[in-house]
Amino acid sequence: MKAIVLRAPKDISIMEVSDGSRKENEVMIKVRGMGICGSDIAAFKGINPLVSYPRIIGHEIAGEVLEAPEGETELMPGDRVVIEPYVYCGKCYPCLTQRMNCCENLTVRGVHVDGGMSEFCYHPRHLVHKAPADVSWTHLAMVEPLTIAIHAVQRAHVAEGEHLVVTGSGPIGILAAQYALAIGAVPIVVDPLDERLALARSLGIPYGINPVKESAVERIREMTGGRMAEAVVEASGSDAAIRSSIDYAAYSGRISLVGWPKGEVSLVTAMITKKELDVMGSRNSFRDFQESIDLIAGNRIDVASLVTRTVSFGEIPAAVKEIAAYPERFMKSVALM
Repeated sequence: MKAIVLRAPKDISIMEVSDGSRKENEVMIKVRGMGICGSDIAAFKGINPLVSYPRIIGHEIAGEVLEAPEGETELMPGDRVVIEPYVYCGKCYPCLTQRMNCCENLTVRGVHVDGGMSEFCYHPRHLVHKAPADVSWTHLAMVEPLTIAIHAVQRAHVAEGEHLVVTGSGPIGILAAQYALAIGAVPIVVDPLDERLALARSLGIPYGINPVKESAVERIREMTGGRMAEAVVEASGSDAAIRSSIDYAAYSGRISLVGWPKGEVSLVTAMITKKELDVMGSRNSFRDFQESIDLIAGNRIDVASLVTRTVSFGEIPAAVKEIAAYPERFMKSVALM
């Protein structure tokens, strides 16, 4: 079968690889929709230390069931499905405490093991989720990114009526803000790019702040009646945004860190103590796929507005190179088979 392979950093192409065989507990899937993620770009650039080469990339995968395990009653050939790409061991401490997304031995498709940017893929049955037949492949390729945003908001324990500051309005940040709206919270997006803030406004997100042009702290204080935000989701990985999240949060507030910084970040722990902030990491997602599928299928989250480009399978290598060179030009790219 054909697959998108990184033979080494900056060396991406379509290659013929073995089509393998289905194991007893696996589903064979004809791949139809593939999101191009920032982690794929990092793997291409050679800056993701978790990636080894050669590697088939891709973990935002939707497709059609070709074969299911014997005795399967829910999934049938022809069904549309989305894969949950985080394969956990089930034996380590996080797994035993039902936090499989933090598995000590986690293998992520397209990162630690070969991904799904190929004509076919095989995936464990318990990590394959059925989707409605009328949801497009483009939209289904956005299910996994939405789960990341859902998990980040849930880690901050955001409740209806609360203000949620989201720093960074890339795909995860915009999706987190949309999810906050869906659960009745009030999102405030902070980003230095006016065009990203305009996109957020077009999606119904009520508040946007450009911290380069105005004081984000003062604006948030005005918007919250002086309280500051009960919760913050940091989705940029920017050193400045991570530091500012402490200032944006109310006393006794919560901060969820989902953006990946490029290095160590210095934090004023005295302010964390003074405000008694709950600061939580947010990694991958867990038990969020069905909710993500339902939100997209019910048009409660607008994922289409984030897809700025669709390409064919054969165009993926060129698209990856272009995104790596000009990331500011693209919000989200999806490939269709």
